[in-house]
Amino acid sequence: MFESIELPKLNDHIKSLHHFFEDNMESFLGYPCNGKFDYRPLYQFLDYPLNNVGDPFVSSNFTLNTHAVEREVINIFQNLTGADPKDTWGYCTNGGTEGNMYGLFLAREIYPKGIVYFSEETHYSVNKIIKCLNIDCVQVKATSKGEMDINHLNNLLIENKGRPAIMVCNVGTTMTGAIDDLDEIKKSLKRNGINQFYIHADAALSGMILPFVKNPQAWSFRSGVDSISVSGHKMIGSPIPCGIVLAKSKNIGHISQDVEYVGSKDTTIPGSRNAISPVFLWYQLKKLGFKGFQSMIKDCFDVSDFAIKMFKAYGFEAWRHNNSVTVVFKRPSHALIKKWQLAVKGETAHIITMPHVTKKKIVQFVKEIAEDKERQKAKKPAKKNHLRALKSVSSKQVSSL
Repeated sequence: MFESIELPKLNDHIKSLHHFFEDNMESFLGYPCNGKFDYRPLYQFLDYPLNNVGDPFVSSNFTLNTHAVEREVINIFQNLTGADPKDTWGYCTNGGTEGNMYGLFLAREIYPKGIVYFSEETHYSVNKIIKCLNIDCVQVKATSKGEMDINHLNNLLIENKGRPAIMVCNVGTTMTGAIDDLDEIKKSLKRNGINQFYIHADAALSGMILPFVKNPQAWSFRSGVDSISVSGHKMIGSPIPCGIVLAKSKNIGHISQDVEYVGSKDTTIPGSRNAISPVFLWYQLKKLGFKGFQSMIKDCFDVSDFAIKMFKAYGFEAWRHNNSVTVVFKRPSHALIKKWQLAVKGETAHIITMPHVTKKKIVQFVKEIAEDKERQKAKKPAKKNHLRALKSVSSKQVSSL
C-alpha cells in the first residue's frame, strides 16, 4: 500500500530532485549525452496519451500518434546515412540497444545459421542481444586504439568458412570512439569467399557526427551496410533515451506481421512505442538544420582539441580519434571519477565533449586532476598556486573562459 502526500510536501520533493539534477549536470563529462536543449514549446503534448503503436508508414486505428512526425525524422536520417528512401525503412527506437537488437534480429531471420562477429570493444548491448536471440558468435580482438583487428577477423572467417557472417561494425566505440574499418571488413569477407553476409552498423554517437564532417570514414548505406542504429539522446539531445534504426526494406518482410487489433503492421520490436521522442528529435533537427549541426560538431571538436592541449600543458597524455569527440587519458582517482561522472575501463578513462561541455569546465577538470596528482605525490594537501603555469595556454586565455 502507498499513501498520498500533501501537495506542498510533494512539491518540496520535486524541488529537491530538480536541485540534485542541476548540481550533477555541472560535472557531467564522461557520457555521450547532450544536455544542451530546450523543449519547453513541446510540453503541451504531454497532456495526451500518445502512442506510436505499429508501423510508422502504415495507418492505424489508434490515431493519437505522431507517425507523421516520425516519418519526417526517418527521412532526415535516410538522407544523413546515404539511404535511398525507396529501398530503406525505419522507426524511432528507445535507444541504441533496441536499434542493435533490430539489426541483429533481421540478420538472424535472414541467416538462421549465421555467426555474429563483433569486436571486444563493441558495446555491451550486443553480447546481451546475442544471448537473447540465441545466435552463434565469435569475438574479434581489437587494436590498442580500439578498432577491430582485421587479421584476427580474417583468421576467424577462415575457421568458419561455409557459414554466413553477421558483422557488427562499430561506428564509434564506447571507450575510445574508434571506427571499425568497414572497407577492410568487406575485403576480408570477399577474400574468404563469404558471399552470404549481413552488416549492421552501431553508430550510436558517431552517426550524428560523420554526416557533418568533410572526410568521414566508411560507415553508411553508401558503404554497404544493411542496417544502422543511431541514438537520439546523444548528439541531438533528449530528456528521454531514444534513437532511430534504418534497414533495407526488402528485409523487413522476414519479421513483419499484420495485427488486426491496432489495424497496422507489426514491424517493430516493441508494441506500444514512445510518441513523444520523435517530436523532440523532429523539433531539434528542424530547429538547427544541417548547418546548425555542422557548426555544433565543429565546436565540439574545438573543445576536444582544447582538452588535449590542457592535458599536455600539465604533462599528461591525451588523444582522440579522427572525427571523434571522445578524449582518452589515463584513469584518475576514484574521487574524481565519481565527481565528474567518468566512464572508465582498466587504466583508461575518457571525457566526451558534448555541446554542453565548455572550455571553462575543461580547465577546472584538468586542473583538479593535476592537483590530485600533486597531493598523491606529496601525501599532503596541495597548496594553492602550487602548480606551474600552463605551457601552451596562457593564464590570460584561461581566465577569459
